[in-house]
Amino acid sequence: MTSAVRLVDLRVTPLDVAEVLAALDDDASGGLVLFVGRVRDHDAGKGVTGLDYSAHPSALDRLRDVCERVAAAHEVHGVAAVHRVGTLGIGDIAVVVATTSAHRGDSFAASRDLIDTLKAEVPIWKHQRFGDGTEEWVGTP
Repeated sequence: MTSAVRLVDLRVTPLDVAEVLAALDDDASGGLVLFVGRVRDHDAGKGVTGLDYSAHPSALDRLRDVCERVAAAHEVHGVAAVHRVGTLGIGDIAVVVATTSAHRGDSFAASRDLIDTLKAEVPIWKHQRFGDGTEEWVGTP
């Protein structure tokens, strides 16, 4: 059996939602659920001016493992996950995940599992810069 995982990557360049959609294109899938995570201008009541994402050298392998586990746990035809690293500005896309399946319910559940597990297990850390001059690391061990 061929893996349903179609696209997994970490990128320093801007992410392209169309690339993710193209990677999951197939005639058997009636449902496609896409999540796009963007850099927002606030966190915990403070204004965010920008951030940097750093990834542990094992992050790509861990991301691939998460995608494989989600594919095995859900009735999906396709799985894709791409995360940005480096310096991002407000409004930039930080992460794109998507799944396809015969029916929407399977894709909704799989996509939710994918983004939640990615955030919990893949060693990617966020360094936020705030308008008041302070900084904060998020997701570090």
